[in-house]
Amino acid sequence: MKTTHPASSKRTGSIARRSPHLARLALVWLLIALATMATIACNGDDGDDGAVTGTPTKDDGGTGMVAGDTGYRGALVTPPFEKPAFTLTDTSGNPYDIIKETDGSLVLLYLGYTHCPDVCPTHMADIAGVLKELPADVTKKVRVVFVTTDPARDTPEVLRKWLDLFDKSFIGLTGPEDTIINLQKTLGINPASKTDLGGGNYAVNHAAYVIAFTPDNLAHTVYPLGVTEDDWKHDIAKLAKEGWNPN
Repeated sequence: MKTTHPASSKRTGSIARRSPHLARLALVWLLIALATMATIACNGDDGDDGAVTGTPTKDDGGTGMVAGDTGYRGALVTPPFEKPAFTLTDTSGNPYDIIKETDGSLVLLYLGYTHCPDVCPTHMADIAGVLKELPADVTKKVRVVFVTTDPARDTPEVLRKWLDLFDKSFIGLTGPEDTIINLQKTLGINPASKTDLGGGNYAVNHAAYVIAFTPDNLAHTVYPLGVTEDDWKHDIAKLAKEGWNPN
Protein backbone atom coordinates (compact mmCIF):
# COMPACT_ATOMS: atom_id res chain seq x y z
CA MET A 1 0.00 0.00 0.00
CA LYS A 2 1.22 3.51 -0.77
CA THR A 3 0.13 6.84 0.55
CA THR A 4 1.31 10.33 -0.13
CA HIS A 5 3.43 12.23 2.33
CA PRO A 6 4.56 15.82 1.95
CA ALA A 7 8.19 16.49 1.17
CA SER A 8 10.17 17.65 4.16
CA SER A 9 11.08 21.29 4.45
CA LYS A 10 14.29 22.94 5.58
CA ARG A 11 15.32 22.10 9.12
CA THR A 12 15.05 24.77 11.78
CA GLY A 13 16.49 24.33 15.26
CA SER A 14 17.09 20.80 16.52
CA ILE A 15 14.00 19.30 14.91
CA ALA A 16 13.24 19.07 11.20
CA ARG A 17 9.94 20.82 10.46
CA ARG A 18 7.35 20.23 7.73
CA SER A 19 3.73 21.15 7.41
CA PRO A 20 2.21 19.24 10.34
CA HIS A 21 -1.24 19.52 8.81
CA LEU A 22 -0.25 17.82 5.56
CA ALA A 23 1.87 15.25 7.35
CA ARG A 24 -0.91 14.32 9.74
CA LEU A 25 -3.37 14.13 6.87
CA ALA A 26 -1.18 11.69 4.97
CA LEU A 27 -0.76 9.35 7.90
CA VAL A 28 -4.44 9.58 8.82
CA TRP A 29 -5.29 8.38 5.30
CA LEU A 30 -2.78 5.61 5.71
CA LEU A 31 -4.23 4.35 8.95
CA ILE A 32 -7.79 4.62 7.69
CA ALA A 33 -6.80 2.35 4.83
CA LEU A 34 -5.38 -0.14 7.32
CA ALA A 35 -8.47 0.04 9.52
CA THR A 36 -6.16 1.29 12.24
CA MET A 37 -6.77 4.16 14.63
CA ALA A 38 -4.47 7.15 14.08
CA THR A 39 -4.03 7.54 17.81
CA ILE A 40 -4.86 5.07 20.50
CA ALA A 41 -5.67 5.27 24.18
CA CYS A 42 -3.58 2.70 26.04
CA ASN A 43 -6.24 1.82 28.55
CA GLY A 44 -7.32 -1.63 27.43
CA ASP A 45 -10.17 -0.29 25.30
CA ASP A 46 -8.53 0.73 22.08
CA GLY A 47 -10.69 -0.95 19.49
CA ASP A 48 -9.47 -3.09 16.60
CA ASP A 49 -6.07 -2.44 15.08
CA GLY A 50 -5.72 -3.66 11.53
CA ALA A 51 -3.00 -6.15 10.76
CA VAL A 52 -0.63 -5.75 7.85
CA THR A 53 -0.40 -9.28 6.52
CA GLY A 54 0.61 -8.61 2.94
CA THR A 55 0.49 -6.07 0.16
CA PRO A 56 -3.06 -5.22 -0.98
CA THR A 57 -3.89 -5.94 -4.58
CA LYS A 58 -6.43 -3.15 -5.23
CA ASP A 59 -6.37 0.60 -4.99
CA ASP A 60 -8.03 2.44 -2.14
CA GLY A 61 -11.04 3.75 -4.00
CA GLY A 62 -9.81 7.29 -4.48
CA THR A 63 -8.00 8.30 -1.29
CA GLY A 64 -4.76 8.94 -3.17
CA MET A 65 -3.07 5.69 -2.12
CA VAL A 66 -1.98 3.11 -4.66
CA ALA A 67 -1.49 -0.53 -3.77
CA GLY A 68 1.12 -2.68 -5.40
CA ASP A 69 3.64 -5.44 -4.85
CA THR A 70 6.79 -3.73 -3.58
CA GLY A 71 8.41 -6.61 -1.73
CA TYR A 72 7.65 -5.14 1.71
CA ARG A 73 4.86 -6.00 4.10
CA GLY A 74 4.69 -2.76 6.04
CA ALA A 75 2.51 0.13 4.94
CA LEU A 76 4.36 2.29 2.45
CA VAL A 77 4.57 6.07 2.68
CA THR A 78 5.49 7.87 -0.53
CA PRO A 79 7.31 10.08 -0.94
CA PRO A 80 9.31 8.99 2.12
CA PHE A 81 10.03 11.49 4.87
CA GLU A 82 13.31 12.35 6.51
CA LYS A 83 14.52 11.15 9.87
CA PRO A 84 14.08 14.26 12.04
CA ALA A 85 17.13 15.83 13.63
CA PHE A 86 16.54 15.81 17.37
CA THR A 87 18.46 15.34 20.60
CA LEU A 88 16.85 13.88 23.71
CA THR A 89 18.18 12.24 26.89
CA ASP A 90 18.98 8.52 26.95
CA THR A 91 18.60 6.16 29.88
CA SER A 92 22.13 6.91 31.07
CA GLY A 93 21.25 10.58 31.35
CA ASN A 94 23.35 11.54 28.32
CA PRO A 95 22.32 13.57 25.25
CA TYR A 96 21.30 11.34 22.36
CA ASP A 97 21.52 12.81 18.86
CA ILE A 98 19.50 10.41 16.76
CA ILE A 99 21.09 11.42 13.45
CA LYS A 100 24.61 10.92 14.77
CA GLU A 101 23.95 7.87 16.94
CA THR A 102 21.96 5.87 14.38
CA ASP A 103 23.91 6.73 11.23
CA GLY A 104 23.93 3.78 8.83
CA SER A 105 21.39 1.77 10.86
CA LEU A 106 17.85 0.57 10.37
CA VAL A 107 15.96 2.55 13.02
CA LEU A 108 12.62 1.32 14.38
CA LEU A 109 11.20 4.42 16.07
CA TYR A 110 8.21 4.20 18.38
CA LEU A 111 6.58 6.80 20.63
CA GLY A 112 4.71 5.47 23.67
CA TYR A 113 4.91 5.22 27.44
CA THR A 114 5.87 2.64 30.06
CA HIS A 115 2.53 2.66 31.94
CA CYS A 116 0.74 1.53 28.77
CA PRO A 117 -1.01 -1.78 29.56
CA ASP A 118 -1.29 -3.18 26.07
CA VAL A 119 -0.14 -1.53 22.83
CA CYS A 120 3.38 -0.42 23.83
CA PRO A 121 4.49 -3.64 25.52
CA THR A 122 3.01 -5.66 22.65
CA HIS A 123 5.04 -3.75 20.05
CA MET A 124 8.24 -4.03 22.12
CA ALA A 125 7.72 -7.73 22.86
CA ASP A 126 6.97 -8.52 19.20
CA ILE A 127 10.10 -6.74 17.96
CA ALA A 128 12.28 -8.20 20.71
CA GLY A 129 11.07 -11.72 19.94
CA VAL A 130 11.79 -11.34 16.23
CA LEU A 131 15.26 -9.88 16.81
CA LYS A 132 16.17 -12.89 18.93
CA GLU A 133 15.44 -15.13 15.95
CA LEU A 134 17.33 -13.11 13.34
CA PRO A 135 21.05 -13.61 12.66
CA ALA A 136 23.66 -11.33 14.18
CA ASP A 137 24.59 -9.81 10.82
CA VAL A 138 21.05 -8.41 10.69
CA THR A 139 20.47 -7.41 14.31
CA LYS A 140 23.76 -5.50 14.57
CA LYS A 141 22.34 -3.08 12.00
CA VAL A 142 19.07 -2.47 13.86
CA ARG A 143 18.38 0.23 16.45
CA VAL A 144 15.09 0.16 18.32
CA VAL A 145 14.38 3.65 19.70
CA PHE A 146 11.54 4.19 22.17
CA VAL A 147 10.64 7.84 22.83
CA THR A 148 8.35 8.40 25.80
CA THR A 149 5.20 10.46 25.38
CA ASP A 150 4.92 10.61 29.19
CA PRO A 151 8.12 12.35 30.32
CA ALA A 152 6.61 13.29 33.68
CA ARG A 153 6.65 9.65 34.77
CA ASP A 154 9.16 8.07 32.40
CA THR A 155 12.48 9.10 33.86
CA PRO A 156 15.64 7.60 32.35
CA GLU A 157 15.70 5.06 35.20
CA VAL A 158 12.07 4.05 34.65
CA LEU A 159 12.60 3.72 30.90
CA ARG A 160 15.70 1.55 31.33
CA LYS A 161 14.05 -0.82 33.77
CA TRP A 162 11.01 -1.21 31.52
CA LEU A 163 12.91 -1.66 28.24
CA ASP A 164 15.20 -4.24 29.83
CA LEU A 165 12.14 -6.45 30.21
CA PHE A 166 12.19 -6.80 26.43
CA ASP A 167 15.75 -6.24 25.21
CA LYS A 168 18.68 -4.55 26.92
CA SER A 169 19.80 -3.08 23.61
CA PHE A 170 16.62 -1.04 23.16
CA ILE A 171 17.24 2.70 23.35
CA GLY A 172 14.98 4.77 25.59
CA LEU A 173 14.71 8.54 25.23
CA THR A 174 13.01 11.24 27.24
CA GLY A 175 13.21 15.01 27.47
CA PRO A 176 11.20 18.21 27.84
CA GLU A 177 7.55 17.76 26.96
CA ASP A 178 7.59 20.59 24.41
CA THR A 179 10.51 18.97 22.57
CA ILE A 180 8.66 15.66 22.41
CA ILE A 181 5.52 17.42 21.18
CA ASN A 182 7.53 19.12 18.44
CA LEU A 183 9.03 15.77 17.46
CA GLN A 184 5.56 14.25 17.08
CA LYS A 185 4.44 17.17 14.94
CA THR A 186 7.53 16.82 12.77
CA LEU A 187 6.70 13.15 12.25
CA GLY A 188 3.14 14.05 11.26
CA ILE A 189 1.75 12.56 14.48
CA ASN A 190 -0.96 14.19 16.55
CA PRO A 191 0.72 15.05 19.88
CA ALA A 192 -0.10 12.65 22.71
CA SER A 193 -2.90 13.62 25.08
CA LYS A 194 -3.97 12.41 28.51
CA THR A 195 -7.15 10.71 29.70
CA ASP A 196 -7.87 11.06 33.40
CA LEU A 197 -8.45 7.66 35.01
CA GLY A 198 -9.10 9.04 38.48
CA GLY A 199 -7.06 8.72 41.63
CA GLY A 200 -4.23 10.75 40.16
CA ASN A 201 -3.68 8.23 37.36
CA TYR A 202 -4.01 8.81 33.65
CA ALA A 203 -3.67 7.06 30.31
CA VAL A 204 -1.80 8.57 27.38
CA ASN A 205 -3.36 8.63 23.92
CA HIS A 206 -0.62 8.28 21.34
CA ALA A 207 0.19 7.03 17.85
CA ALA A 208 0.30 3.24 17.69
CA TYR A 209 2.69 2.45 14.86
CA VAL A 210 6.42 1.90 14.47
CA ILE A 211 8.24 4.07 11.93
CA ALA A 212 11.14 2.41 10.09
CA PHE A 213 14.02 4.65 8.97
CA THR A 214 16.41 2.93 6.58
CA PRO A 215 20.16 3.78 6.38
CA ASP A 216 19.34 6.50 3.84
CA ASN A 217 17.69 8.33 6.79
CA LEU A 218 14.27 8.09 5.16
CA ALA A 219 11.07 6.41 6.37
CA HIS A 220 9.50 4.37 3.59
CA THR A 221 7.35 2.09 5.79
CA VAL A 222 5.33 2.16 9.01
CA TYR A 223 4.03 -0.77 11.05
CA PRO A 224 0.75 -0.66 12.99
CA LEU A 225 -0.16 -2.97 15.84
CA GLY A 226 -1.01 -6.42 14.53
CA VAL A 227 1.92 -6.92 12.16
CA THR A 228 2.72 -10.63 12.24
CA GLU A 229 6.01 -12.17 13.36
CA ASP A 230 6.68 -13.40 9.82
CA ASP A 231 6.09 -9.93 8.40
CA TRP A 232 8.45 -8.36 10.95
CA LYS A 233 11.13 -10.96 10.19
CA HIS A 234 10.79 -10.44 6.47
CA ASP A 235 10.93 -6.65 6.51
CA ILE A 236 13.56 -6.19 9.22
CA ALA A 237 15.94 -8.60 7.48
CA LYS A 238 15.34 -7.06 4.06
CA LEU A 239 15.62 -3.43 5.25
CA ALA A 240 18.70 -4.10 7.39
CA LYS A 241 20.59 -5.98 4.67
CA GLU A 242 19.53 -4.05 1.59
CA GLY A 243 18.31 -0.68 2.82
CA TRP A 244 15.42 0.52 0.69
CA ASN A 245 15.27 -1.77 -2.31
CA PRO A 246 11.71 -2.45 -3.49
CA ASN A 247 11.06 -5.56 -5.55
